[in-house]
Amino acid sequence: MITNPFKTTTSILAFSALLAFNSGFAQKNTKNTKDAPVFSNFVYQGKDKIYDENPLKEGEFYSPILQGCYPDPAITRKGDDYYLVNSSFSMFPGVPIFHSKDLVNWKQIGYVLDRPSQLKVETAGVSAGIYAPDIKYNKHNDTFYMVTTQIASGIGNMVVKTKDPAKGWSEVKKLNFDGIDPAIFFDDDGKAYIVHNDAPDKGKERYSGHRVIKLWEYDLEKDDVIPGTDKIIVDGGVHPDQNPIWIEGPHLYKHKGKYYLMCAEGGTGDWHSEVIFTSDSPKGPFIPANNNPILTQRYFPKDRKNKVDWAGHADLVEGPNGQWYGVYLAVRPNEKQRVNTGRETFILPVDWSGTYPVFENGLIPMKPTTKMPKGVTNQVGKNGFLPNGNFTFTDNLSTPNLDYKWIAMRGPRENFINVSKDGTKVIPFTTNIKAQAPVSALFHRQQHATFDATVTLKYQPKSEADLAGITCYQNEKSNYVFGVTKKGNDTYLVLERTEKSGSKLLASEKIDVKKPIQLQVTAKGDDYNFNYSTDGKSFKNLGGTVSGDILSTDVAGGFTGALIGLYSTSGNDVRP
Repeated sequence: MITNPFKTTTSILAFSALLAFNSGFAQKNTKNTKDAPVFSNFVYQGKDKIYDENPLKEGEFYSPILQGCYPDPAITRKGDDYYLVNSSFSMFPGVPIFHSKDLVNWKQIGYVLDRPSQLKVETAGVSAGIYAPDIKYNKHNDTFYMVTTQIASGIGNMVVKTKDPAKGWSEVKKLNFDGIDPAIFFDDDGKAYIVHNDAPDKGKERYSGHRVIKLWEYDLEKDDVIPGTDKIIVDGGVHPDQNPIWIEGPHLYKHKGKYYLMCAEGGTGDWHSEVIFTSDSPKGPFIPANNNPILTQRYFPKDRKNKVDWAGHADLVEGPNGQWYGVYLAVRPNEKQRVNTGRETFILPVDWSGTYPVFENGLIPMKPTTKMPKGVTNQVGKNGFLPNGNFTFTDNLSTPNLDYKWIAMRGPRENFINVSKDGTKVIPFTTNIKAQAPVSALFHRQQHATFDATVTLKYQPKSEADLAGITCYQNEKSNYVFGVTKKGNDTYLVLERTEKSGSKLLASEKIDVKKPIQLQVTAKGDDYNFNYSTDGKSFKNLGGTVSGDILSTDVAGGFTGALIGLYSTSGNDVRP
């Protein structure tokens, strides 16, 4: 089971202080751009069997709606417009934001935190940075709010605002309370509240994983909680006598005159669940429903086919025609129970005709398809809408504004890329992929258990310190590097595996790079292969079949999914 690494508020603050120590860090390009590698013609193809075996029928769409590392979804509505955000940790830009008119067809409209002034993660661990964002629209002042926890640079809990989510967000306003996972709620009378996960009062922690949910009144003029208004509204969880762990990810709602508090419980691993409480007041007391949990996958055989697991951390929204829906995270392990694709965003209809909301089919083994809302046409993968299921993403990497899919790690991609009609130059940093620092790599999420990813590389390294190619990356201590470097007067293609115990060269081969070459990574569950082509027709393998174990959070640790990077460095330490 994976649980939160920050057991107390004190540890969060200490961690933030450690990161803040080097908050002025900024990596610089060290080479003339004429020597930089040029990447072009990137093709990613998803080939998961589950989609071949479960073709869509009339009136269906696939869930997850966001495949790959898009965890901790939160959603809001203004009129007919829906906006969804996800955790982004130390990826840059941060907090991807998506828009839909119908909850089926989605477009990414950008990122909430798209400037270094908003996101200070230069020295943060991959699974630090941005945790559990919440987005809510306040009809009383026609303003969108995004609150989250930034585990970096001493920022902690924070808020940004906008009138239009597609036109940029304000600078960060630090919020004065401890804990993590804040969510904001706007009541009918115009008052606002914050709920969040926190440690128990000092001296009252009963067991490891004991957490509480706190509520604060929120001052909309000052954009901060009102001192002295904090109150513990849940202590431990649904059954305090059973020592429930990690009550977190809270959201507050008002429905038919009553207040509902929905939270994740059980940690983010295989005991994850979603639970619900109700009250006549936003300040409680909150009484748990008798039918908790209302969403989980923890009760089913571990060897079930097409397993979806770890379901929880949900948010609710009223959809078209008054039908409620819930977005939530879950994972789809491969045949060896690895979770290389990370925690993804799923959706289910919610029945709220009774006292409590109930996720339809949220307490049975989950299926890959979901019924569409009435009157909606499935345009997924068409007309600019994001694809899901098995799809192919092709990018010649020559468009000045690169696709939103491309992200960097710990700093802006603009610091190291140069886009031209021939492709994208990835200008090398002196740091390499093993550094807990900004790295010169453009990353694309792994979105399928079975996939091919191929890119054309034009590059002639000048020394053994130079390398460019593909990286399959979980974090700085868990990754593969498949790239071109130099030894003496010869050019080599190398494959290196890095894990917690150290790095190992798996294979190397002398190669002619006078002409562009193609590099390819393929995966089929836990089996990964790294291939290359010098003629654009036939591919040759280097290093045989290797395990994707280090690209899974159950081996590498943390909360992110695997990334495929177009990478260069002038600080290479892989020796053929």
